[in-house]
Amino acid sequence: MKKLLSGLALATAFATAGLANAADIKPTVVLVHGAFADSSSWNGVVKILEKDGYPVIAAANPLRGVSSDAQAVASIVKNIKTPVVLVGHSYGGSVISEAAYGNPNVKGLVYVAAFTPETGETAAQLSGRFPGGTLASALAAPVDLADGGKDLYIQQDKFHDQFAADVPEAEARLMAAGQRPVTVAALNEAATDPAWKTIPSWFVYGDKDKNIPPQAMAFMAERAHSKQTVVVKGASHVVMVSNPKVVANLIEKAAQ
Repeated sequence: MKKLLSGLALATAFATAGLANAADIKPTVVLVHGAFADSSSWNGVVKILEKDGYPVIAAANPLRGVSSDAQAVASIVKNIKTPVVLVGHSYGGSVISEAAYGNPNVKGLVYVAAFTPETGETAAQLSGRFPGGTLASALAAPVDLADGGKDLYIQQDKFHDQFAADVPEAEARLMAAGQRPVTVAALNEAATDPAWKTIPSWFVYGDKDKNIPPQAMAFMAERAHSKQTVVVKGASHVVMVSNPKVVANLIEKAAQ
């Protein structure tokens, strides 16, 4: 919460500083994590962006459902007085695609190893459309929720290889212990009005991703007419953790 408030305060300060030239105002970067991760997965990217003068908010993604999660992110975006670059990782891509719709201050979308669904598509459908994904075999037994839903986690002993193979093992163990679950319903909720159809998009992903097949991400990037697509050799699903500079550089290009 402290990080969110400081990010909002910085964004407001940029907007009200009375700069002579509006072009001098840097966009606010809003980072949205995906399933089995949390906002700390952006730490390396945040350090670089803040050093380069960008106001940054690493939003907490509830991971309960595409529509409700998008509403939570959209509420943050609507309260920012500068232009915004929305960045989503994994399932977070589905969320930013919905959250940006109808928000005129969003100037760019950056998809980091992320889903970019068309109307009616789900994350589950897209991940199974091309070969190479092994997430299903790494999941733990679903956790029953009081509302009748089910939460999904990755088995901790399989987390490193499945999710973060190019991250040091000790760091991956911490990520596994602190992973945030996603509901089965969220991964099977269809997209409605994807903003990538009207807002410019950029893509970055690793060619060793085991959660979302690289072929699927190449397909989605091409379909969205990506302004630039960066494929990181040897990178896992958490390319922003293992290669924060590459990801931050692409975000800054989208912010220009």
